[in-house]
Amino acid sequence: MPDIALAAALAGNRVLLCYGLLGEVMARLRPVGMDYMGAQADWLRSLGLPVAVVALPTAAPVAANAARIAAELTADPRPALVVGHSKGGLEALAALLHPGAAAQCRGFIALQSPFFGSPVADAVCGNRPLHRAADQALRQLGLGDGEGVRDLTTTSRRAWMAEHAAAIAALTASLPVVSAGTVLERAEHWHDQVYALTERWMRQQGAGPNDGLVPLDSALLPGAQQVVRRGGHRALVGGGQDRDPVAALRELLALVIRPSPQPAPVPHPPGR
Repeated sequence: MPDIALAAALAGNRVLLCYGLLGEVMARLRPVGMDYMGAQADWLRSLGLPVAVVALPTAAPVAANAARIAAELTADPRPALVVGHSKGGLEALAALLHPGAAAQCRGFIALQSPFFGSPVADAVCGNRPLHRAADQALRQLGLGDGEGVRDLTTTSRRAWMAEHAAAIAALTASLPVVSAGTVLERAEHWHDQVYALTERWMRQQGAGPNDGLVPLDSALLPGAQQVVRRGGHRALVGGGQDRDPVAALRELLALVIRPSPQPAPVPHPPGR
């Protein structure tokens, strides 16, 4: 019954999915058990919604991918729900600031996006040999280049957010926007274990609670409705032990349809 009501409320809309860094690579691994937004796309289609993954070279600069998303929004007269994971959420936000783009958007959901940057990106870009190796690998994979990683640093992101603060405030006041972050508390499954080392390192660096790549306070967009859940950096987009990405998206879509009067965190209390 909840899905029937949701489908009725969203009828006439389309959905644009914006992958995060390396998302196109992870999506190709679905046949061998690695789900990345695939189950969510299948579920959205089962509701009768047209779903498209925006073709993004996910390591390209944020501004270049934002232009691609804005073009997708304005090329079709149907209103779109935009769902972006990680770097894809940053690019979707920037796209919605393009002239005419927000007018084509029904709502925006950002999943684990480093709006204020990631210390992991700082570490990669601060190590010249490592950054050069990452740049070469990304170019060989056809995903973009190292400038897309540099866009994720705390210095770059904080400057961008400060420059666009007024426009972001106007956007969140006029459009339903939800930002969701996660906190990795216990890495009990391999999906989260891959983030355990970086989660501890980030805490040691003073980043506070985080998902292994993105600090929680970086993932919560000012002015948006804010949701906090448990898990590593793929917890809201991939399956795994005690995970249900479809249920997570269902919850967030309900918030887009019925936005709260005042943005407020909706945390799950930390486990003890």
